[in-house]
This record gives sequence, C-alpha cells and structure tokens, in this order.
Amino acid sequence: MINSNTTVFESLESNVRGYCRGWPTVFTTAKGSWLHDEEGKDYLDFFAGAGSLNYGHNNDVLKQPLLDYIAGDGITHGLDMSTAAKRDLLTTLRDTLLTPRGLEYKVQFPGPTGANAVEAALKLARKVTGRQTIVSFTNAFHGMTLGALSVTGNATKRAGAGVPLAHTARMPYDGYLGAGATDFQWMEKVLDDSSSGVDRPAAVIVETVQGEGGVNVARAEWLRHLADLCASREILLIVDDVQMGCGRTGPFFSFEAAGIKPDIVTLSKSISGYGLPMALVLFKPELDEWSPGEHNGTFRGNNPAFVTATTALRHYWSDDALAVATQKKGDQIARTLGELAGHFSGVTTRGRGMVHGVVFDDASQAGKVCQIAFERGLLVETSGSTDEVVKLLPPLTITEQELDQGLRILADAVESVCGGMGANA
Repeated sequence: MINSNTTVFESLESNVRGYCRGWPTVFTTAKGSWLHDEEGKDYLDFFAGAGSLNYGHNNDVLKQPLLDYIAGDGITHGLDMSTAAKRDLLTTLRDTLLTPRGLEYKVQFPGPTGANAVEAALKLARKVTGRQTIVSFTNAFHGMTLGALSVTGNATKRAGAGVPLAHTARMPYDGYLGAGATDFQWMEKVLDDSSSGVDRPAAVIVETVQGEGGVNVARAEWLRHLADLCASREILLIVDDVQMGCGRTGPFFSFEAAGIKPDIVTLSKSISGYGLPMALVLFKPELDEWSPGEHNGTFRGNNPAFVTATTALRHYWSDDALAVATQKKGDQIARTLGELAGHFSGVTTRGRGMVHGVVFDDASQAGKVCQIAFERGLLVETSGSTDEVVKLLPPLTITEQELDQGLRILADAVESVCGGMGANA
C-alpha cells in the first residue's frame, strides 16, 4: 500500500496527469539509474525521463559545470542573443558531432521541446519547397502540438486536437504490412502518378525506431530506400531523432547505421544531457531560408542547458566508448528478453541499442507487468497502439549489474502475469 500524501495532486492538478497514475508515489531524490520516494523506497529507472536522461539522474560530470555556471552568474535566459555558453555549444557541436560525421548542418534553436523542433522542421520544409503536404508513417509519434499531431498516428492523441489535422499523408512504416510486402511500392506509385490524388509532398518525416508507436525498428535498407526515394523526387527527408538520438541506439544519431544524411534532423530530450529543456533543428545550409525572427520562442535560449549539453558532448562523444558500451548493453538486453520471450506464448521482443520492447499478444498483460514491476522497484512504461508493449529505456550510463537487476525484476513480473516457467534473466 502506498502511503504517500498525494491529496494535493488529486484535488488540484488536472486530470491530464498520466505517469503518476501508474507510479502512485511521491519521488524526492534521484541519482544515476535510481529514484527514491518519500517512503524510503528505491526504484531502478528503466524510463529515464522518457529518454531525456540518457546519462542518468544528476550526473556528476554534468552537475558541477552547471553549478559553477549558476554560481558565477552566467546568463540564464538569453533568447537568441549571442552568449559565451552558446558559442561553446556551437563550437562543440561542430567539432565533436558534425565535422567528424561529414554533416554540414546549420543549427536552429527553437522552443525547448521536441514538439517545438518538429513544428519548426515542418514549417521550414513547407517554406523552402512551397508545398504543403507532409508524409508521415503509421504508428508515428512526433508531439502533441497541432503540426506535430498532424503527422502522428495515434487516434486518441490526434482526437485531442479538436480540429481537422490536414495537409498530411500516411504511408506504411517498415513491417506494417507484414512479411513479403514490397517496400515503398505504393508510395512510389502514387508519387509518380499525377492522377493518384496525392500531391508531391514538401517532406517525409520518420523515426528510425518508433518509440511511442511500440518500439518498431526500421531496417537500414528500408531507411536507405526512403532516403533515395526522397532525393530522386526532390522531397526533403526529416529524421525525428528526439527520443532515439543522443546515443539511444548506439551511435549519436540513430540514422548513422543506415549511412544516410537527412535534410533536416530534430533533437531534444537528452541533447541537454541533464534533463534541462532544450531542442535543436539541424538542416542543410541551402535550406536556411528563414527571415530573422520568422520562427522564434521565448525560451529558446536556455543557457544552463547549453552548458550541460556542451559538457555531455565533450565527455561522452569525443570518442566511441559510449557507443560501444551502449551496443554491448543492448546486446545484453536483447539476449535476456529473447530468452524471456521464449518461455511464454504470445510474448515477443524487439529493439535496437538500448531501446527495447516486450510485446504481448494480450495487450492487457503489458500494463499488468508494469504495475508489478513498479511494486517490486522498477519503472517501465507501456507503448504501442493498444499499450501492448513494455518499453525499456534505461540510462545509457547504467551499470551492467543494475541492468541485470532490472531485467530480473522484469522477468519476474512477466512470469507473474503470464504464468508458466519463468525465464532465467
């Protein structure tokens, strides 16, 4: 029984609150891969702020530069003014991320959320091309603002808009039509047929791994085919790397493994490193047709986030050590979940790097697994069109021992719900 006093939340806060319903306690402190509540219970975090805490909670590498910056009266709110903190970040982005990867991108600071970055990307694509339609994919999730909702697939989230969500077209994501389906046959046909009723779009927006959509993983060859299709028809390719970027799949950018170079990339969540609000839009220089102030936002200059972002890039991305470690831990997750799924009918698993999902044919089982996991000290959430997937997003900095501990808790929870012989996690 949870005894934490939640009266004020229940009486004063809107019904829109969500995560607190599945995790009914009051959290007080967090460190590394752990959260702690006011009842003295510890929780291993396989949620990581929905992917905003790739480097864990209150990471000491990032915390001290942040404290020093605040103590030195560094600029906090800078809009798009030039500051020393922004200069350091831009220089580090160029030298640590972009130049080594052969990416000649301009950098835009939109409002500090992933949805802000997506809105800016969609606006820019329409401005540059003079076209209106954006192609997105089944089960996509790109944010909760109107433009982002228009390219999101989930019916419940789209219904919340309250107005028609127009100027978009939907195409099947990799694997959506099942084995044997020909990649992009329909898309190529309608784009090349002037009587198809589908206008040539301004852009295609895609996630390389659909997190909220159910941990659906696009194959590298599918992504390359998509990139070639867009390039041959002068359609801009936007990769939404808000959740899957910043090393979640192994490399810093999730599209690196496919060997593609998108026209526009959106980043947020873990780009600040510390969980501070921040977002970026990266795009090829020839697309920079913005007029001064044409797209802005009061909080696009969150300089404390620039400080932690710079530190994270310098510390974790000056070499490939984190990417290698992430792949190793990802392999550990894949092995354990594969063994687990093998013990139960109606249970499968999929993922890449350190984002994985346990998929239940009986969607109700996923929520039950998450509830039992919470009771035993593990935070995991559901995803997918019917919440049929238990999604794992541990911090990239989690130790192998912590990872193993969390996977054991998850395996026990699955066994409790599904019955039968439990897996040796």
